[in-house]
Amino acid sequence: MNKYLYSLGLMSGTSIDGVDASIIKSDGENFVEIIDNLYFKYDVKLRGRIQEFISSCNSKEDFKRIINNSFDIVNEITLFHAKVCKEILEKNKKIKVDLIGFHGQTVLHRPQEGYTIQIGDSKLLSKLTNTTVVSNFRDNDILNGGEGAPLTPLYHKIILKKIKSIPPTAIINIGGIANITYLKNKKNIKSFDSGPGNYLIDKWVKEKSNIDFDKNGELAKMGDPNIDIIKNFLLNPYYKKKAPKSLDIKDLNLQSIKNLSLEDGCATLSMLTVETICHAIKNLDKMPNTIFFTGGGRKNKFVIECIKKILNKSIHLIDEFNFDGDFIESQAFAYLAIRSYLNKFISLPGTTGVNKPCEGGLIYKVKL
Repeated sequence: MNKYLYSLGLMSGTSIDGVDASIIKSDGENFVEIIDNLYFKYDVKLRGRIQEFISSCNSKEDFKRIINNSFDIVNEITLFHAKVCKEILEKNKKIKVDLIGFHGQTVLHRPQEGYTIQIGDSKLLSKLTNTTVVSNFRDNDILNGGEGAPLTPLYHKIILKKIKSIPPTAIINIGGIANITYLKNKKNIKSFDSGPGNYLIDKWVKEKSNIDFDKNGELAKMGDPNIDIIKNFLLNPYYKKKAPKSLDIKDLNLQSIKNLSLEDGCATLSMLTVETICHAIKNLDKMPNTIFFTGGGRKNKFVIECIKKILNKSIHLIDEFNFDGDFIESQAFAYLAIRSYLNKFISLPGTTGVNKPCEGGLIYKVKL
């Protein structure tokens, strides 16, 4: 008989805007019930401190040097996550959550150099919440030859099964970086980062205006994309590299568009996201019958409409199937926490390039 566990997943992505929290009930296999989802926004001061810390770290050596003088940022991030846990658990007090899946905040992702760094104090979070915490999901994958990312495909596969999508099919998550989960058939699963998602667009808008993002792609619609700049972006060897593959936001910069207007820059960067996603889809073994979009970037109407026109395929937002596209990643890490706790693999050769199906996650049990 399968054992069902309640798990709370926490995710703070590359946008560094806040923490997504999701409670699910699952056996770590095919049964998943979503209990609740909540979003908690970072205050301006904490967000700024996190951004400054990440910007200062460009290598493992930088991180080791800086963290010795900035360890309070780890505590601040952990305390914020503990506050998140307290609020969502208080709202769902009739449920006893067994596990917390704590992704932490990514500082550096350098699988080609053999490491990835996420910060957050799992022992402290376990103590503050009196709950077993699972974290460090990516390290073991990298130690076994993988990219350490993307880690959401096994959960994406569950979603595709729940909505009865017939392979070949795909889920595209447009977060700071866009990633694709491709199900060629019921057994064959592949995933990789296709290229930039929202990260460059958001960064450009913040630098050029007093707003945080291009709502609905309205600024992009008013601009003209610079085709030469897009072509130059696409010369990067990453886009010819075979999957599995993954990116760090520090692989991306705005240098080439610095002289464009706000609107033209938005149009150029938005079309870069469009072109890299379409290029990735066109190079799959078989074109998907249906493509589903999740993540914040699914709300960018300009990007989604352009993808529809280029691919001419059946395209849907995951929200059309009673899944909230803002919380797929936090749900995924709740699910991965259960799999980790039950000693089940969380990544595959086709999803991260790992040598063999790989377990992951470090477990910090409550000490009675």
